[in-house]
Amino acid sequence: MTAPTQHHPVDLEPSLIAPGTYTSRRLRVRLDVAGVICLLFCLLYGLPATLIVPALTFAGRPALLLALALFAWWVLARLSPQLLMIGPQPLRWACLFYLMSILASCIAGMLRGLPTLEANGQTFTLLITFQFLGLILMAADGIANWARLRKIIQVFVWAAAFMSVVGLIQSLFEYDVAQHLVVPGLELKSDLADFQKRGDGLFRVAGTATHYIEFSTVLAMAVPFGLHFARFAKSRNSRIMFGVLTLVIAVAIPIAISRTGVVALGVAFLVMFITAWNWRVRYNLAVISIAVMGAMSVVRPGLLGTLKSMFLWVEADPSIEGRTKDYEYIAHWFSQRPWLGRGPGTLIPDLYIILDNQWLYTLVTCGIIGVLALATLHLTCIVLASVALRRSQSEEDRHLCAALIATQVLAIVVGGTFDSLGFTTFAFTLAALSGLCGAVWRFTHPRRTVRTSTVRRILG
Repeated sequence: MTAPTQHHPVDLEPSLIAPGTYTSRRLRVRLDVAGVICLLFCLLYGLPATLIVPALTFAGRPALLLALALFAWWVLARLSPQLLMIGPQPLRWACLFYLMSILASCIAGMLRGLPTLEANGQTFTLLITFQFLGLILMAADGIANWARLRKIIQVFVWAAAFMSVVGLIQSLFEYDVAQHLVVPGLELKSDLADFQKRGDGLFRVAGTATHYIEFSTVLAMAVPFGLHFARFAKSRNSRIMFGVLTLVIAVAIPIAISRTGVVALGVAFLVMFITAWNWRVRYNLAVISIAVMGAMSVVRPGLLGTLKSMFLWVEADPSIEGRTKDYEYIAHWFSQRPWLGRGPGTLIPDLYIILDNQWLYTLVTCGIIGVLALATLHLTCIVLASVALRRSQSEEDRHLCAALIATQVLAIVVGGTFDSLGFTTFAFTLAALSGLCGAVWRFTHPRRTVRTSTVRRILG
């Protein structure tokens, strides 16, 4: 028998999950939900964001098609007695509220009468919503145990480190290595993100993401998890390895030259500082951060000064001025349809404006109900991860739950600085991590039948 110290104690408990079926959550399978989500992260970060299956929209990214398959899998698992999931899951209700708000806004948009471009945008958003919710629900209900959950997060950190290396190569050598990541059989829906000049002799890079802001924010989401394994990985070599990966990810964030990325990293550190770190960890990270900033000022002169000026001279930034000018349009559109909005995905940039604020974008397109649904989704994830943190007995589990809380707070904050859910790498990273909030709540539940509620394997 496996030594109890090598696995989480809950993972060793079998449970009756369906009539005539007695199984163990430690059962090894060829392919499970965790394996599919790991593959999804590899595709999401390893391939350029504009690379899609031919003749499809941006919803045809390989990673997003996997998410759509996860949604179908979850529906089958709810309907089939052979794939039964027992036990409550509060995240299902938050997802249902979110889906109902999107569908209601779709109906409101159709009743308003939609031009062709707006109708296409609404259909696209509805498809993305099913993919988004499929990933959340299967991550919450389908992951079998703590070991598989940790494997997902490890793959996420590795994938983020890979995209960081792509970004660093772009920045240091002014060479877009992402163009060599195009897989035969797929096609580029649009051009890769170019190198945008910003500052004296500096330029912004996006790695494999769609935009510089997206690049920096998804990397900021990965930092707390990299630090988690740098502290709690089983072997010394693994801790060193994840420490190096986290350092690479953190160094890549400022090369996007994005205020949002810096704010996102600061928010993540603040939440971890309050909820998970003791004074020794805080001191060590402060010393490391100072050393890294000193090294960056030597390797990339002017970068930190450019970032500093972006915060000190906000009022002179034309991008900020452009955003504030959009408020009068927002007020006009909101006054026309305050509750359900114009319809999801109908604020087409080519027809109207680019609205760099996810909360205001949701308010205009999905109304007050849509904003409440999105806020409910975030708050539900925070509450579930907080409950799991309180229930957890080990420091390692509590630290992991705190990292999940940090990603939700980060997403809430950066939603006010760019239209975050419009960028699929960010949106589906958030979806996966939101589902993990439901998973840790389930794993720490006092009832065994709730802890072991999971879909069965699909391959023996």
